[in-house]
Amino acid sequence: MTSGAPGPSVAPEGSAAPKPGARLCALSDLADPGAKGFEVRDGEARFSGFVVRRGDQVFGYIDRCPHAGWPLALEPDRYLTRAGDYILCSGHAALFRLEDGVCVGGPCAGRRLTPWPVAVAGDEVIAA
Repeated sequence: MTSGAPGPSVAPEGSAAPKPGARLCALSDLADPGAKGFEVRDGEARFSGFVVRRGDQVFGYIDRCPHAGWPLALEPDRYLTRAGDYILCSGHAALFRLEDGVCVGGPCAGRRLTPWPVAVAGDEVIAA
């Protein structure tokens, strides 16, 4: 099964984004629903992203608020609301849908998170 956030590859040129096919984690490492952040550094280049699981689907996003530009989670891997039904920006409580990253509440309503292509291959979550 393969799934991911819609859209083309968005890793900034010169970033340290994991290469397609790189293992990120086991699917079982993610609660359902759940999320996990990833930070990769390669010299001066840096990449911050996170994956969100709902059932057998996994969606990936760049860890950057479209409103303020800061990381979404203040605590490691704390990307979801308590109920696990939305992605939450800890900085100003904006809410984003899990499946497409569209903001449905907060100062950036209607904008969306930047997708990061990921996939599920067997029982592994990989960069796509």
